[in-house]
Amino acid sequence: YSISRALLLFVILTACRSGEARAMCWSEIDFKNKIWAVPEKRMKAGVVHRVPLSEQAIAVLERIRGLHDELVFPSPKKQTILSDTVLTMFLRKTEAISDTADRVAVAHGFRSSFRDWCSENGYSRDLAERALAHTVQNKVEAAYHRTDLLDQRRPMMQAWADYVMSKT
Repeated sequence: YSISRALLLFVILTACRSGEARAMCWSEIDFKNKIWAVPEKRMKAGVVHRVPLSEQAIAVLERIRGLHDELVFPSPKKQTILSDTVLTMFLRKTEAISDTADRVAVAHGFRSSFRDWCSENGYSRDLAERALAHTVQNKVEAAYHRTDLLDQRRPMMQAWADYVMSKT
């Protein structure tokens, strides 16, 4: 079972940035509550981001459990954090089709696909933006809106995972 394949699937299912997942450690995962807590040091905004994990995301993790004591997605040869080009190389190797003519898909594009899917399926802008870990730009609004909407995001992320896996 390819680590690159597992990483890409996990990135798609969680709508996270690849860097957040590449350095992921087992200690960040709460299997009982199905939550991944991404530490602030790996987040673009510099704050902890809680990700509700779908059944499919949990299955990906269960499938690769035990490959490394600390890292979830270890480099098979070096047993270190995977390179930042690993998903680009994987997508090129598999000739993943992009919706842009004459281009190969890129991992970050799946975040855009997720955002479009949210809009097309009636999910609020707030839920979609929280799932993508985008910060509220308006300082006044940000001061009053501090929740991460975890419980409301959970069914959305499960529906996204169901959609993604229905196409495979």
